[in-house]
Amino acid sequence: MSGTSFNLGPLQSFVDEIGREAGIVWAKLGEHPDMMANIGWAAAIFAITLMLSSMASDAVKRASRRLVHKDGDRTLLEFFSQVVRWLILAVGLVAVLNRLGVQTASLLTVLGAASLAIGLALQGTLGNVAAGLMILFNKPYRIGDTVYIGEIKGTVHRLGLFATEIDNADNIRVYVPNTKVFSNEIYNVTTNSALKLEVLVDLAYDTDLNRALDILKDVALKQPERLSAHEPVVGLTVFGASAITARIFLWVMPAHGNSARTSLMIDIKAAFDAAGIEIPYPHQVSLNK
Repeated sequence: MSGTSFNLGPLQSFVDEIGREAGIVWAKLGEHPDMMANIGWAAAIFAITLMLSSMASDAVKRASRRLVHKDGDRTLLEFFSQVVRWLILAVGLVAVLNRLGVQTASLLTVLGAASLAIGLALQGTLGNVAAGLMILFNKPYRIGDTVYIGEIKGTVHRLGLFATEIDNADNIRVYVPNTKVFSNEIYNVTTNSALKLEVLVDLAYDTDLNRALDILKDVALKQPERLSAHEPVVGLTVFGASAITARIFLWVMPAHGNSARTSLMIDIKAAFDAAGIEIPYPHQVSLNK
């Protein structure tokens, strides 16, 4: 369809300018015998730019490991290591274009004139960068923290320029756009250094409640992973259809949540069995006429 043309709207003038510049470059390269030399130099500059950007980014990361003592404190420097990399890549790209004969001054002028259109086209990407900066300034989490973000739970691996990387419970790395992070509720399990566990236990109606509560309190106090700064809380909550429900609160380190809950439930079952206390469960009774 030779008569068909495509209009890119506000970006059309920018694309046309790029096309004109490309034509000028090609014509200039064809007029000079050193065309291949220019291309070779441009390729060399590009390769060096890639190497320098990687080396500079790694240098910032190494400096962060020397300057700080915790993984969480490296969040800011990890972020800026990526900023350094992208800045070097941008400078290198301008140098490559300059070597190829592109008038970068006029190109930058066109970019400035088209900045509004480009901003609208890349608003999602730029929004992720802005959200990443807001996360850095507000510090709702750091590298190594365990967080809930929407339906995602895991350990923060890296705060990137465009996304936050989280390792979930299945050791799968999840890339969450920074705009989604900043627009959701963020639950940081690590911040307060103490996680409150709640365990519910049903007691039969004929149970000696005082004795059962004493056993539960004793089991909770003996848990090896509990935090001594917080006293366990044991009490009754509700009269159910077939049982009275007791509740135990226990405080542990966030990293020990799952293992502490499992240990507590195993010890409660063992203590109740030894004391002859029944943990009731629903029974089905058939009526024969």
